[in-house]
Amino acid sequence: MIHRRFFMISAAAAVATPSLIRAQSGGLDAAISGLSQLHSLQVQQGDEVIYAAAPRGPGLDRAANIKSCSKSIVALLLGSAIDQGDIPSVDATLGQVAPSILPANATDGADEITMEDLVTLRAGLERTSGGNYGAWVSSRNWLADALSRPMVAEPGGRMLYSTGSTHILGAALAEATGQSLLSLARDRLGRPMGIEIPPWTRDPQGYYMGGNEMALRPRDMLKIAAMVRDRGMYDGTQVISERWIAESVKPRARSPWSGLAYGYGWFLSDTGYILGRGYGGQIIAAHPERDLAVAITSDPMQPARSGGYFGDLMQLLEGPVLSVS
Repeated sequence: MIHRRFFMISAAAAVATPSLIRAQSGGLDAAISGLSQLHSLQVQQGDEVIYAAAPRGPGLDRAANIKSCSKSIVALLLGSAIDQGDIPSVDATLGQVAPSILPANATDGADEITMEDLVTLRAGLERTSGGNYGAWVSSRNWLADALSRPMVAEPGGRMLYSTGSTHILGAALAEATGQSLLSLARDRLGRPMGIEIPPWTRDPQGYYMGGNEMALRPRDMLKIAAMVRDRGMYDGTQVISERWIAESVKPRARSPWSGLAYGYGWFLSDTGYILGRGYGGQIIAAHPERDLAVAITSDPMQPARSGGYFGDLMQLLEGPVLSVS
């Protein structure tokens, strides 16, 4: 009787699934109809993609600039480097891990900045993002520019959102592993997950940019979201250790703009989302409690402020997306 009952429930579910998916699709279609910047939305529950739409942009199978979601990718690569013994721990300092990238005029104390300070955006150095971004990427040496900026906070103190910090981390990873950041990303994420990772912007010294300008196909963004949701596991392979994922989602800082908590390269919402966030409205999101993985791409040339379009995306995630699960 148990087997018969299971079969009847399964059969009924199979019959109901198409109408359920149509209902979910209709609700999400309506929810995104007014989001003119949105290029694509994918929602996966468990192993099933329950919604996928690309009303604008290049679609789901062409690489999209994920902007600062790159910071979340670099954070995963730090975890891999620690797990594989390339770097001893998050407490290792820049002077220990990659002394060669420290310029002669480095700010006092720069060599004592830890990997944790960098991955949590609490390096203490003056930001290279915001109004300082243009001058930084126009400089002749991005690392020297970032590492010679004044200390405006105690390392390990308040969050200072700065792509320069993640670029320093990416260069440190390259020095510690003997691989370029591109090679490392392909080796540690691309190969085990079947993800295509094309080359992206490099600095004048040849280091791939850490923290911005990476490109992934939206379908591959969804794979990353599912892997993070599943505690580092993807398709039966432990890509990133469960321990690192668990440490990554512990709040260690808080954004002064969005109010979201921040772990090791990932924003953390009060509603249970783990979020990679990029300029313009690029999002890689996991919600372990609801067994959800979400990928969103948007127009990369338009801003997405916490009080504007990004706020709209958070309402989408916390409302219609959660309601389908």
